Amino acid sequence: MKFIVDCMLGKLAKWLKILGFDTVYFSKIEDPALLALAQKEGRVLLSRDNGLIEKSRDIKTLFIESEDWNPQVEQVLDEFDLWPEVRPYSRCIECNVELKDLPKRRAKNLVAPFVYERATSFAICPRCGRVFWKGTHHQDMEFKIDEILKKREKREKKEAKKPQNNGEKKK
Repeated sequence: MKFIVDCMLGKLAKWLKILGFDTVYFSKIEDPALLALAQKEGRVLLSRDNGLIEKSRDIKTLFIESEDWNPQVEQVLDEFDLWPEVRPYSRCIECNVELKDLPKRRAKNLVAPFVYERATSFAICPRCGRVFWKGTHHQDMEFKIDEILKKREKREKKEAKKPQNNGEKKK
């Protein structure tokens, strides 16, 4: 599933990319251009702007309810049942292109010596050439991703505990 995110939802766009989803975002773009791109590329429009959603006649849309990025991500994953498709760190957060594994020996001249010595794995964006590794920020990102995924698990456990009615009437 491919998304286009309006300018009010930059953090949502960033986290959808971090989780591995094809997500386009512009900090400044006029509504007609945003809608034209969504239609041309078959993207789902994510927005908190009712007016924009009303203008999007032939485009699949989702009105984002929360103002906070974490529940926004959960809403998108729930609405489109995308939890099984979460693939953290598989896209460039700048270009939105799928990353390629980069053998450590090839990363030597692309990163600082300190990074080369400490990092165990690397990935590269084939479009912009940006190199990614698990740096000091990685632990914080892992915590946030785990937090998102654990909320899903808690909801599933809660749903599993609910008694199933199966159409029978209680007496």
